[in-house]
Amino acid sequence: MERLQKVIANAGVTSRRKAEKLIQEGKVTVNGKVVTELGVKVSGTERIEVEGIQLTKEEHRYFLFYKPRGTVSAVTDDKGRTTVADYFTDIPERLYPVGRLDYDTSGLLLMTNDGDFANLLMHPKNEVSKTYIARIKGIPEREVIRELERGVVIDGRKTAPAKVKVRSSDKAKDKAIVEITIHEGRNRQVRKMFEAVGFEVQKLAREEYSFLNLRGLNAGERRELSHHEVKQLKTEARFGKNKK
Repeated sequence: MERLQKVIANAGVTSRRKAEKLIQEGKVTVNGKVVTELGVKVSGTERIEVEGIQLTKEEHRYFLFYKPRGTVSAVTDDKGRTTVADYFTDIPERLYPVGRLDYDTSGLLLMTNDGDFANLLMHPKNEVSKTYIARIKGIPEREVIRELERGVVIDGRKTAPAKVKVRSSDKAKDKAIVEITIHEGRNRQVRKMFEAVGFEVQKLAREEYSFLNLRGLNAGERRELSHHEVKQLKTEARFGKNKK
């Protein structure tokens, strides 16, 4: 017996968190009966429908995607903007992003229909590292870098320790390129961290996710992850070097 939201996520419909929301909104039925409680468990033999569509188990797929700027990290968008799903219309499985990148942020984004995999990587306690390159207005002093590394308060809560280094700076143009590695996934976190120390992010890209990078890809392109890469990501999330 497994929790209903886990079964929905594993079927590739959406993430487990979104599945929980759909259940609470009364959009899920089990054998024709609406279910709104998150504690319900099913055996796998029931007829489960999500928003009127019967659940069918899909083969799990895993992709590394180079998200362009001006693309929404979602399956649909009520404003009619381009979404990451628009780049996977030729894939029969229903894919969704693992976490998100802001509309104006480009870079490495994972796409999958494996809810357990997505939940494992997104859970804060699993500390999967993510490296960003930020072009900022101004040139940060060493003490500012140390402050970012120690953690700054955003949205009323201090960020976890980060790794930060200045890749280059231009005094004439008053700008710098800064590399920052975090393992949290809070909303607009990198931009807010720089804002907290007085710097505006003019351009932001995620270059690495754990051991993965964008080498060989252009914006809007993708590649399917190998079995070994998927296994390695799961291993790092469960037993990563950041664990205490």
